[in-house]
Amino acid sequence: MTGLEMAGVLLAGIAAGTLNVVVGSGTLITFPTLLAFGVPPVTANVSNTIGLVPGSFSGAIGYRRELAGQGSRLLRLGGASVLGGIVGALLLLGLPEEAFDTIVPVLIAIGCVLVLLQPVISRRMAASAHAREDKPAGSVWVWGLVLVTGVYGGYFGAAQGVLLMAILGIGIQDSLQRLNGTKNVLAGLVNGVAALVFIVVAEVDWGVVGLIAVGSVIGGQLGAVFGRRLPPLALRLFIVVVGVSALITFLFT
Repeated sequence: MTGLEMAGVLLAGIAAGTLNVVVGSGTLITFPTLLAFGVPPVTANVSNTIGLVPGSFSGAIGYRRELAGQGSRLLRLGGASVLGGIVGALLLLGLPEEAFDTIVPVLIAIGCVLVLLQPVISRRMAASAHAREDKPAGSVWVWGLVLVTGVYGGYFGAAQGVLLMAILGIGIQDSLQRLNGTKNVLAGLVNGVAALVFIVVAEVDWGVVGLIAVGSVIGGQLGAVFGRRLPPLALRLFIVVVGVSALITFLFT
């Protein structure tokens, strides 16, 4: 990897770390960047997942004030995220690489749609908050959907945060900022357990991991401090442009 490519991966890691905290779609930045630099798809996904783990927890630390008093909720829902992340990682490694090449364009497209629909999801979340009692971890169906989202996140993970925010917002009455803190922890757990599986049994590009890890830690703090001030529309459009670029890369290379 050339010096220019290394700088590009580092910058992509910073952007992904920021977006994961604010929006939850950082993989749509780093993954196509790695593809553009010639990293094989499965290796890119594995290395990207490992590299983004420090950024997830950097963002969670940045949201520590919003996480105060959520210990019970995080323990209950964290179990679903851990289990789902393990299953998703095993599916990625167990299914043939051809299946990944077929499935990932669909997942990227779904991720782009979810990012575009995020304003609608957020409005529904805010409206539904008035009709529910506050529960530490929501209903049983919340736990189940967090589990399913963990499987998705362990397998690929683009827009995992958007899915989590939709589930948490509908099932748990709390402020969006506190739920965003919860989302950062749950997504970090998914990436963390998937990363442990990948480290043991998958082919990892450790140079890529290091660059994304450094960038995502920086981005995690930027997202916690400044990310909420960025224009949401600009962020969504940027993510969609990158996602479409990834689709083109997959379909025509």
